[in-house]
Amino acid sequence: MLAKPPVRKLARDLGVDLGTVVGTGPHGTISRADVEAARTFANGHDTDQERVRRIPVTGVRRATAQAMVSSVANAPQATEFVSVDVTETMAARDRLAALPEFADVRVTPLLFVAKALLTAVGRQPMINSRWEDAVGDEPARIAVHGYVNLGIAVASPRGLVVPNIADADRMSLVELAHALHELTVTARGGKTTPEALRGGTITITNVGVFGIDIGTPILNPPEAAILALGAIRPMPWVHEGELAVRTVAQLALTFDHRIVDGELGSRVLADVARMLTDPTVTLAWN
Repeated sequence: MLAKPPVRKLARDLGVDLGTVVGTGPHGTISRADVEAARTFANGHDTDQERVRRIPVTGVRRATAQAMVSSVANAPQATEFVSVDVTETMAARDRLAALPEFADVRVTPLLFVAKALLTAVGRQPMINSRWEDAVGDEPARIAVHGYVNLGIAVASPRGLVVPNIADADRMSLVELAHALHELTVTARGGKTTPEALRGGTITITNVGVFGIDIGTPILNPPEAAILALGAIRPMPWVHEGELAVRTVAQLALTFDHRIVDGELGSRVLADVARMLTDPTVTLAWN
């Protein structure tokens, strides 16, 4: 290293190892400015150690991180989006909440989205499936579930969890409302059991509760699809040929492109959108 004696003394005084300093002077000579810059850089790293809080990644957070990395690495994922006029759904929610059957449970838009997705699964069963890799001489397979364990992504004290409602497709609307309420309260209280986190077949994530319009959800492996619900807002909308203020939400459907092609994904998303536009369609398709 090339450094004059005063520069070497400065380095010793500042605790800088000249072997780690890159000289910017003539022929690579190390200057006072180089030593001082190296000291500033080192101080910055000391400050980083002192001021940054590092959280061990364990438990649910670790499992979620591993699942998301595996999801992106192993499944080719595609996402489709649609904006929906949910004015009629919100009106139906108000009417439903006034019924005595729903007196002791909160009726939310998520209930209608869940029912619409369950109905869409009944019409397009392939969306409720998983990919099984080839084993030995056995070829890869698509396992299509004959039941729906509906996963709901929830932010909990332990991180994001996705408990599921077993056999949600067999529930009445009242039963589904209670199951959604119990699942959410349990998860937010950090009391979700390991059993509730296993065996999901398709998932809904509601980013709208955070005021987010929509996002691109990542599959919850090994599921073939996940539906995201965005914020529900009053917006200008062309209704019956005229511009009006309507209640609008955005939906996003991510799917495993090994199983679900664009046509199937579009059919499922269009079905959900149609039922949220006109809730009576849900009655016709059930």
